[in-house]
Amino acid sequence: MIDFNYEVEFKLNNEIRYKEWITDSISSEGFVLGDINYVFCDDDYLHKINVEYLNHDTLTDIISFDYSVGKELHGDIFISVERVEENSRDFGVTFENELQRVIIHGVLHYCGYKDKSENDSKEMRVKEEYYMGVF
Repeated sequence: MIDFNYEVEFKLNNEIRYKEWITDSISSEGFVLGDINYVFCDDDYLHKINVEYLNHDTLTDIISFDYSVGKELHGDIFISVERVEENSRDFGVTFENELQRVIIHGVLHYCGYKDKSENDSKEMRVKEEYYMGVF
C-alpha cells in the first residue's frame, strides 16, 4: 500500500495515478509492493531528519528509509517540496517533472539502484527517465 502524507500546504494532484505508476514501476523491476509512505515536507523538516538520523548537516530533496524484506518493498520516503521546487528552477524543468523524478528515485533505491558513484548515478538517471516517460 502506498500512502501520501503532508506536513506542508501541498497536495499531490491525482494520487491514484501516482499510486498506479509507482506500483507498476515496482512490478517492472521484479519487486512486490509492501507499505511505502511518502511524506511531503519543507526544508526544515527534512533537514532535522538529515541531521538526527544520518548525521548530515545539509539540505536535500529526498531521504528514504528502506525497510524492505527480500523482494517486498517497504519504507518511508521524505520529500522536501521546497527543495524540489528550487531544483526544478535550477534544472530548467517543471515542478511536476522534478517531483516525479524524486518520487521514483526513492523507489529505485529500494530496488537496489545506487547513486554514489558516477556510473551508478548515470544508471539511476536512465531508470528515472524511463519511468518518468511511462507516467
